[in-house]
Amino acid sequence: MSAINKRNFKVLENRIAADAVAVAYRIHSEIGPGLLESAYAQLFCYLLRQMGHKVETEVPVPIEFEGLRIATGFRADVIIDDVVIVELKSVRATEDVFLKQLLTYVRLAKKEAGIAHQFWRRKP
Repeated sequence: MSAINKRNFKVLENRIAADAVAVAYRIHSEIGPGLLESAYAQLFCYLLRQMGHKVETEVPVPIEFEGLRIATGFRADVIIDDVVIVELKSVRATEDVFLKQLLTYVRLAKKEAGIAHQFWRRKP
């Protein structure tokens, strides 16, 4: 990838990430905590699609290790425009393992960016 293409890709990646954060913030502000993760995911994806993004949910991501291929190593909650992985949580406490898990997902899915959003906290 040339320097210009890398720069354009970073701009695209940043725009997608900014849209994802704005949508999560809107949902969190207007609805607040307490719903099931699946409800937040539906709202999140609906709003992103309204913005024109391609959104996939529960995407199986294969992993390979020493020649062994596992068809579904994990399922990404949301992948936006085949660029950004988003993991949505609706739990009382955020664990360090959630961030580590997201970083592993980003690496194994060969993506450049990942976002984790916790919907349980009080409204911003």
